[in-house]
Amino acid sequence: MSEKNKLSLSVQYPDTRLETLITRPKVRRWVKAALFAPAEFTIRFVDAEEGRSLNRDYREKDYATNVLTFAYNEGEELAEDEPTRADIILCTDVLEKEAQEQKKSVEEHTAHLIVHGVLHAQGYDHMDDEEAAEMEDLETDILAKLGITDPYKE
Repeated sequence: MSEKNKLSLSVQYPDTRLETLITRPKVRRWVKAALFAPAEFTIRFVDAEEGRSLNRDYREKDYATNVLTFAYNEGEELAEDEPTRADIILCTDVLEKEAQEQKKSVEEHTAHLIVHGVLHAQGYDHMDDEEAAEMEDLETDILAKLGITDPYKE
């Protein structure tokens, strides 16, 4: 394994609904596809109650959202071999609802959200139009390599 893609990954399913569909090997594959540097990540699948609580407590937004990324060394200059550390929280209720509304499979939508969260953990953002376009292009390229169609096409 190259140093660039060195990964320590914990996958947690306190909400067990997706545990058999979204397996640890799939999660690892999706994370590695979006990884540009060594990383230590926890991916956690939660229900709406926990998702809402985390979003309210840390972002002051009182609703469950699809993905939350807590990047622990955000903004720090990391040595080449020092890992990016983050927790990426996916809310099962929201991602299932979005997948249905967007007529996508839960698996493809989850892959997209994981790629999105991993990019956030590595410093990518979408606060302005230029950042958003860069991040969307990167997501689209990564997902295409995984055999997943462009999530931004209607």
